[in-house]
Amino acid sequence: MSQPLWQPSQAQIEATQMHALMQRINNEYGTSLEDYASLHAWSIENLEAFWSLVWEDSDILAEHQGDSVLARPDAMPGARWFPDARLNFAANLLHRRDDHPALVACDERGRRRVISYAELHDLVARLAHALKANGVTEGDRVAGFVPNSEHAVIAMLATASIGAVWSSCSPDFGFSGVLDRFGQIQPKVLIATDGYTWNGKPIDTRDRVAQISDAIESLNQVVVFPFLEEEPEIGSIGKAVAWQEYLDNDAREIDFEPQPFDHPLYIVYSSGTTGAPKCIIHSAGGTLLQHLKELRLHTDLRSDDVLFYYTTCGWMMWNWLVSGLACGSTLVLFDGSPFAPDPGVLWELAEREGITVFGTSAKYIAACEKEGLAPGRQHDLSRLRAVLSTGSALAHESFDYVYREIKQDLLLASISGGTDIVSCFALGCPIRPVYRGQLQCRGLGMAVDVFDDDGKPLREEKGELVCTRPFPSMPIGFWNDPRGERYRDAYFDTFPGIWAHGDYAEITAEDGLIIHGRSDAVLNPGGIRIGTAEIYRQVEKVEDVLESLCIGQEWNDDVRVVLFVRLREGMTLDDKLRDEIKRTVRANTSPRHVPAKIIQVEDIPRTLSGKIVELAVRNVVHGRPVKNKDALANPESLKMYEDIPDLQQ
Repeated sequence: MSQPLWQPSQAQIEATQMHALMQRINNEYGTSLEDYASLHAWSIENLEAFWSLVWEDSDILAEHQGDSVLARPDAMPGARWFPDARLNFAANLLHRRDDHPALVACDERGRRRVISYAELHDLVARLAHALKANGVTEGDRVAGFVPNSEHAVIAMLATASIGAVWSSCSPDFGFSGVLDRFGQIQPKVLIATDGYTWNGKPIDTRDRVAQISDAIESLNQVVVFPFLEEEPEIGSIGKAVAWQEYLDNDAREIDFEPQPFDHPLYIVYSSGTTGAPKCIIHSAGGTLLQHLKELRLHTDLRSDDVLFYYTTCGWMMWNWLVSGLACGSTLVLFDGSPFAPDPGVLWELAEREGITVFGTSAKYIAACEKEGLAPGRQHDLSRLRAVLSTGSALAHESFDYVYREIKQDLLLASISGGTDIVSCFALGCPIRPVYRGQLQCRGLGMAVDVFDDDGKPLREEKGELVCTRPFPSMPIGFWNDPRGERYRDAYFDTFPGIWAHGDYAEITAEDGLIIHGRSDAVLNPGGIRIGTAEIYRQVEKVEDVLESLCIGQEWNDDVRVVLFVRLREGMTLDDKLRDEIKRTVRANTSPRHVPAKIIQVEDIPRTLSGKIVELAVRNVVHGRPVKNKDALANPESLKMYEDIPDLQQ
């Protein structure tokens, strides 16, 4: 076994909520659980007892819990959690009603707005009453074309309080990207911004909002809030009303409508790079229970914590972040570029706001290292106790960077799950060591495994990431998929009755997890399966490489590895740099991993949530169509991958 980078002390372990749960199980069930492995095994073997304990320990507010925990426990899909329960998601996030800060909303323009729990409740009440007066009822959809501001949180909570369904995307989505999403779900009300700022540039979105308003016939109201201008002119937008005019200023209380556990709460979207985005429906109870488990147990979040995640409202990490209100914590919101007005802006934010849990992407951490930032020396991060990373595999070198340049006594949690489950399959563990390059653990109550092609479990070998038993945050289904055919095809086609997530993964000797990339992007030169993350990790060690993208090109009845690299400004790919890249890959992996072709590009195509898209590039290289370019943040970048002479020889 390798040496840990960080090990919690016994005192730290015993102070965690996870340790308290383990002691409760030992006392009530006569067990002798001593470590995370035994706790995880117990949670899988005793699913109903485990999730009942999570409900009780989280003090979930409900009109009725019911006696049944899991109906049809062997059905995947089809299992039903807490079938008799009735609760309201928003009520659980607004149970605190004092002057403690609920939201600290910041942006790259330097604006800062603090909203207490009492003020948040009042704002939600005013919007909820306005939505009801507008005819919004249980099951209706309310859509948000919104930056990561307080308005998005208020609108989601108001929607959920009624029992309506919230769905959002960020304002950097183009008109077609928004229509591909909201056009499918037919919302009754659209909450929209007048604009946003990115990298110092103000971007007016009112023309796009007008287009959206005209295109979606189901809309009977568009509510526009000022984010770019103090009093924007919105007369050109059909069905539009200003946010302040729309709110019901006489409302003070909220009529939280209780719904079944599996009542729809959110509609989130797949990236849509291979066709129209899938509209994934998540339940109120399942989202709440799963997020509370992850926040309280795996992140050890408490009411005195300050939680931050760099995200947009088009990424499910926003949904995850907002659930921190159910713990009574303070949430820090930030909208804008993470490098504007300067590269250290988010670490300045961490110091100023006393952030205790800092969430971001693997790409951001790698970019901080490339920028030469040393946040631990440049800022007071004394309150920071955990850094969370997701979006892609966190490179081994990024683990080193965090402990060298950010903080030594710190839980670094590389986490992985996704939009499909609005939560995590693998994540942090405050009672376990952190090992270089590994996700610490498989989540409690999540029967996560790695299978070979024949459906047999693997250890210390790469295979398909699966989940073999039901979990509360499984989607209710897809929108406009009444018989569930697309839902079953998406997750249960590979191994019938078992969730196949589409990640290429490995369970380590330390019982951690490594994600080697997406299964559909796995390279197969000479019949050897290689995860793209294995190559990215080595290539991005090279100082002059900012980022890279790797595909398998069909060539001479086999597959060859082709690597595209984006270099530092002013650098040119020459034979010397090519050789350095190849030597680095060969020295740390195998000759099979070494790219046959290395090509410099000016940009790497990515989704609107920032993930690189190997499949789109692979299609372009092979002369195949890319079905939905509107799902990309920079679709114009695909042109540079067309008809590259070096790929024809």
